[in-house]
Amino acid sequence: MPTTTPVLLDELRAIVGAPHVLTDPATTAGHATDWTGRWCGATPAVARPGSTAEVAAVLAACHGAGMPVVPQGGNTGLVGGSVPMDGEILLSTRRLDVVGDVDRIERTLAAGAGVTVAQAQRAAREAGLDLGIDLASRESATLGGIVSTNAGGPRMIKHGSTRSRLLGVEAVLADGRVLTRWSGLTRDNIGYDLPGLLAGAEGTLAVLTRVLLRLVTPTTETQTVLAGVDSVAGCLALVDAARRSGLCIEAAELMTAEGIGLVRTHRGLRAPLAAPSPFYLLLELSGPADLPEAVTSLLAGSSGLLDDAVVEARPARRLWEYRESHPEVLNTASSTPPVKLDLALPSRALPDFLAVLPADLSARFPAVRAVCFGHIADGNVHVNLLDAPAPCREAVTERVLTLVAAHGGSISAEHGIGRAKGPWIGLGRDLPDRQVMHAVRNALDPARLLNPNFLQFL
Repeated sequence: MPTTTPVLLDELRAIVGAPHVLTDPATTAGHATDWTGRWCGATPAVARPGSTAEVAAVLAACHGAGMPVVPQGGNTGLVGGSVPMDGEILLSTRRLDVVGDVDRIERTLAAGAGVTVAQAQRAAREAGLDLGIDLASRESATLGGIVSTNAGGPRMIKHGSTRSRLLGVEAVLADGRVLTRWSGLTRDNIGYDLPGLLAGAEGTLAVLTRVLLRLVTPTTETQTVLAGVDSVAGCLALVDAARRSGLCIEAAELMTAEGIGLVRTHRGLRAPLAAPSPFYLLLELSGPADLPEAVTSLLAGSSGLLDDAVVEARPARRLWEYRESHPEVLNTASSTPPVKLDLALPSRALPDFLAVLPADLSARFPAVRAVCFGHIADGNVHVNLLDAPAPCREAVTERVLTLVAAHGGSISAEHGIGRAKGPWIGLGRDLPDRQVMHAVRNALDPARLLNPNFLQFL
């Protein structure tokens, strides 16, 4: 464990101001525990710089002292990737919270890494545009965090991942050098895509301080369908039918009867449909001027796939509540901190995987409950393992990730690797791939001072 000297703490106070260097364990504890409560660590100090220059000075000071640093945004991650596990200095980006220019012509937004997704959404909408990225944790998740994990969310099916929206970055390397790639051009093909490299790097290559994001044209009218379906294959068929009908899929979310039941119990909600179904599909659709008629036609033509369905016009908050309540409710419903595994599978493999998983886990770990939901149109499944005792968490994680790999999937779809999945990187990347990533990391941070315990490729 690294040792923090009084000299380093005094240097940090001189850089960011004494009120912004937190050392009281009661105050720093919240920064050292992740949102799920599963990952808990410790830090001798939380430094809260308020500008890129201050971030650079903090990192230069820590580099000179050989002190590792863990960057942290809103601390809403689910894999423990921004938790200081071994006494590292925690660098919080929350004070980098200035929303800069919204360019209506270029359709871009410039903002500090500490700006929340909700703040950025409001700024974009005030300009008649939209961020194109949305998360249930929008009020807390920061732009730096969603870039660092390459977050997707339910709108990814239409607008792509955060990496695909990223045009420019300002970031500080481990030794305090400031890297700026900020052209904002749609066509700019000079050398390596450094912003794309930092997206998904989980704070191991640099600390993001500002980002430039491509905005989208907002959808003016949508219809949201919540359908009860008897199989995962039926849900996929309904998604396919929506695509073939010419409707644009804004979001497509899969839920199970168990997940809906837990949400209803904890939220006091009534049943979404007249009769229960084993699976529920939430479809948000946009399209032609006669959108309601087009949606009605879609449902009529797909009657063989549906048990029942209800339709609401935008914003359809009542229907979205069933889906967006899942993460928090599943935390409450588990007797232990839940094991949250964010996975991706080919669409063709989803029915078999979701059929095999519960039976496999029940046979091996009878106390563990698996509740799944996710973004079905792009193959992203969130597997939540409830009531998993501490001694079996590693084993049950390994079993699920092994099943995913056997079905041709990825062990990480949008939340990153963090601490939760580090030992199993080899399930998703072969040796030459990992050797290249190892070399990139060594080139940018040879002393391994940025998030040193995460993304160990070899």
